[in-house]
This record gives sequence, structure tokens and C-alpha cells, in this order.
Amino acid sequence: MTTTASVDLQAIGRTAKDAARRLALTSTDVKNKALLAMADALDAHQDEILRANQQDMQGAEDAGVTGYILDRLLLTPERLDQYANDIRNVATLPDPIGQGLDRKTMANGLTISKVRVPLGVVACIYEARPNVTADIASLCLKAGNATILRGGKEAFHSNSTIARLISRSAGEAGAPGGSIQFIESTDRALVQELLGMVEYIDLLVPRGGGLIDFVLEHAKVPVLIGGVGVCHIYVDKSADVEMAVDIANNSKTRRHSICNALDTLIVHRDIASDYLPALGKRWAGEVEMRCDAASLEIVSGIDGLQATEAQPDDFGKEHLALVATVKVVDSLDEALDVVYQYSTGHSDCIVTEDYSAAQRFVNEVDTAVVYVNASTQFTDGAQFGLGAEIIDSTQKLHARGPVGLEEITTYKWVVLGTGQIRPA
Repeated sequence: MTTTASVDLQAIGRTAKDAARRLALTSTDVKNKALLAMADALDAHQDEILRANQQDMQGAEDAGVTGYILDRLLLTPERLDQYANDIRNVATLPDPIGQGLDRKTMANGLTISKVRVPLGVVACIYEARPNVTADIASLCLKAGNATILRGGKEAFHSNSTIARLISRSAGEAGAPGGSIQFIESTDRALVQELLGMVEYIDLLVPRGGGLIDFVLEHAKVPVLIGGVGVCHIYVDKSADVEMAVDIANNSKTRRHSICNALDTLIVHRDIASDYLPALGKRWAGEVEMRCDAASLEIVSGIDGLQATEAQPDDFGKEHLALVATVKVVDSLDEALDVVYQYSTGHSDCIVTEDYSAAQRFVNEVDTAVVYVNASTQFTDGAQFGLGAEIIDSTQKLHARGPVGLEEITTYKWVVLGTGQIRPA
């Protein structure tokens, strides 16, 4: 297979495969030391990382990039502190490698067990998300996997700097060389080549909505997909109005550029006249409400609120902006129908004081993360106690929702005998 003159992907693949073989045998103590060294490197070199990020931000702005991409691209001291803390949290988690998953003794005396082992080499293709560099590398290292990282052009300098720092610090702490590799090129031809490297890559993770269709069409390696996150909140007729306002507001405005931000708000008619004005006043001057006829009538006239008539394509749309679609329904059944029609299987929520309504929502909504009375912004590996996450998976095989350590391992069968042979 050919490759670009500047980057030899085949050599990167061979190095990763060799590193994965050694990582599978690396002790928990060494892996944890490497992780703590990676976190310390992010702390010690914040200024260098932020300078690289300013290059990326300026380049993106010069190229006309706006909106949610700039928010995802931006690094701050606070965000870097969080990335370092997430790595440290990964170090505190139990090492999954070597865990016994099941054990039984057969009638013929064979002892058969399943033991958790690394996947091997995990590659990630991602867009303007510098945090992914640290998240993927740290989780893969703890789970005994080598990592190949290919970031997008918008965040090239940020990703390259972070990858260099954490790779060097992990190696100095004892991790095998080649455990973390970053592809120092934004040549798109490399993406297609990566997708065909079945001899080296055991799992490929694309991060970014624009990549999904291309990856699904061209990948020969196993792929773990995190699709578009069209997230719903249903405010039931029994909901506590103040709680429901707080939940919707947090789900939309805490960070509107992430995939678990609220997109469509569904409100029961019996509570709409109390709830929607309260929310509209909170969102005045900040969030645009794209309303169906019933909700538009209720919120029209709220001082400072931008409320417009919803268009058909506003339903089922991931806004990634300070915009929310709003619909009034007559029943829980109708709300469930809306979620069923438009949800992409990421995160959906009900706000209710009715236990039976909550149970119906949990049982009938087929999505990766279902919430009762909580913000959808919690769909995150760190918030779920996973330390960080590889991806928020919206597929059902082999992992779903925030993907952490256990989901980037597999198992092997171990059979212990005392000379048994199978009868003819």
C-alpha cells in the first residue's frame, strides 16, 4: 500500500502493534506512573499548549470557522486542568486487564474461564477537539492498548503539542515506546489508508459528525461510531416547574456545542402555560426558541425572548447552537412518539414527579442514556466514573453510551485440563 512521503503509516502501524504486545504485559503500577506523568506534563507545559492553541484559533478564525467548532477548539487553563485531572482519575480506576469474567468446571473436569485482555491497537480520527488527544491516549494506555491519533487540521498545533508531551512523559515513566503516536499530517489521503490497515488496527474510532459517513463507507477495520446527538427533554404534566426550568437551561446553555446538549424540548399541554413562560424568561436574550404553534402562542410577548415558528427540519436537528426546538403535546404517548421519531439514540430525558411515567419513559425510550430528572449534560465518561471516554457511542455493538476502559478490552477463553481428549 502506498503512503504519503511525509508520513509512513505502515511504519506507525508496525510500531503500534509492537507496543501493544508489550503494553499487554505492562504492570498496572507502570501504567499508572505513566498516566500521572502525562497529567503532570499537561500542567507543567500549559503555556506551550495554550500558545499552540492560539495558533489554531487564529487559523480557524482566518478560515472563517465560527460557532460550535471554535468552542470545541478553544483551550483554557481551566480546561487543561480538567484534562489533567481526568487522566489522574483514569490512574485511580481498577485495571481491567487480567480480570476473570466467568469460570466454570465442566463434567469432564475441564476448567473454562474468560479473562479480560486488551484490544491491541486503537486508532482515532477526530476533528477540532484537543481533549480527545488526552482522553483516548490515557484510557487506551490504562487498558493496555497502543494508540494511533489523527487529529483535524483546525486543531493540528494543539493536538501535536499535547501528543508529543504525553507520549514523551509516558515513555520516560516506563511505558513502551510507540504506545502513543500522533500522525503529524492533515493529508486526507491518510484517513483512507488508516481505514484499510486491518493488519495493524484492531478498532478505529471516528470523533466528529462530518467523518461518520465517510468512515462507514470506506472502513475495512472494525469501527465504533458515535453519531449525531439529537437530545430531547420531555417535561411531563407532573413536573416540578422550577426543577424543569433548571434542567432544560443547564442541558442547553452549560455548553451548547457538545453532542449531549438539549435540542428539542417537549412539554405536556397541562403544564405548558406555567412552564414555558418561566423558561422563556430564563432564556430571554440568550436562547432562540423555535416553537410549534401552541408553544409560540404561549411565549410570544416575553420581553427579550427570540421566539420563532419552528420549521419541519428543526425537529430531529442537532443545533449545536443556542437554539432549541419546542413542541407541546397532549400526552406521554405523544411525547414518546416524538422521541421515537427523531432521537438519534444519544441522550433523552423526562422531568416528572410521576413514577409510572418515569418508568414508561425509561422502558420505552431506546437510547444510549435515559435520564429521569437530570441534565443531559452528564453524558460523559468522567461524569459516569469512567475517568474519561473514548466516545459516546450511539450504536449497540459492541458498546453503547460513554465508552471507558472495559469497552476497549476484549476477552479470551482459558481452558485448563488434566489430559482430557474429546471422544470420537
